[in-house]
Order: sequence, then structure tokens, then C-alpha cells
Amino acid sequence: MKFGDIIKSNNWLSVEMVLLKLYPDEKKNISGYEEVFSKLKMLQPKEKDISILVSWEKDDFDQTDYVNVSGYHNNPKENTDEANISLALEFTPWDEWLGMDIGANTLKTFNELEIIAHCLYEMTFVGFEEEEIKAELDKINDTAEEIENMTEEERRKKLKSWDEIKKEWEDEENDKEDDKE
Repeated sequence: MKFGDIIKSNNWLSVEMVLLKLYPDEKKNISGYEEVFSKLKMLQPKEKDISILVSWEKDDFDQTDYVNVSGYHNNPKENTDEANISLALEFTPWDEWLGMDIGANTLKTFNELEIIAHCLYEMTFVGFEEEEIKAELDKINDTAEEIENMTEEERRKKLKSWDEIKKEWEDEENDKEDDKE
């Protein structure tokens, strides 16, 4: 079953009800979701050899449960890591979402309205217009290219390691604790 099939076979009012149940804080954005849903109904799906996986996960940091939406290759290339790679889909063009299969485990775990709601949340995470999403992806790609083209010296001056950032956060937390005393 394709994502586009379940979009076409469901109506907005049902989707809205489930979306607000799952994401009550999104009430302020509900008209944006409705517009995206309407656009999806009109778009021509573009076939993709990717399946959408919606799954329950546990946050490593605070052990809370959350729903993750990702993709995986249906026919991974041999001798590559494609079989083990979870694909981030939030920057994927919407017509490509429509042409993706829904994973079998997803169909067993979630009903169609829940799948639509979780996917709408994921596909609009950056914005409610495809141009806005593409602009953000372009910024990320430009930054990545800029970093890639830096010399080692420039990297040392301009970038921080994860350990340095973590230490700064810990220092800030310790300062806050000291201020409370």
C-alpha cells in the first residue's frame, strides 16, 4: 500500500481529529496541516523504492516513548549499507512521499489515520510549504559544503567538537546550580 493511497482514501475531518489527539499542541497550526493534506490529494505520486516506517521508539536521553517516522530502501544495493540505513524523510518532496510504500510493521501497529497524522507531522516539521522546506535544505547543504571546504586550521578556529559543546552545557548547568545555592 502506498502513502498516496491512504491519503486519497481518507478525509480531512477524520485526519484532523486524530492529528489533534496525537499532537494537541499543533492546534495552532491546524490550517497549515489542512492545506498540506489538500495539496497531497491533488499531487501526482512519484514512485520511490522506499518504504515509510512509523515506529515506537524510546528516547536514549530520558527514556520517554515517542513515534519515529523514517524510511528504508525496499531493494538495497548489494555491497552497500543501504539495508541498514534509516532515512530521514522530512526534506523529501511531497510527491515522493505519496509514491512510497507503507511498511508492513507500520500497517500492523498503526491505523491509516494515525499513519497520516504522524507523516504529516514529519513532512511539515520544517514548514508548511515545499519551497520553505527546500530553502532550509539548501541552507544545510551550503553549510555542509562550507565546512567540507575548510582547512584543518579553519575548522579548529570555527567549529566545536561534541565534547566541547557538552562541557559548555555542563558548565552552564553547574553555574545555574551554584546560583540557586
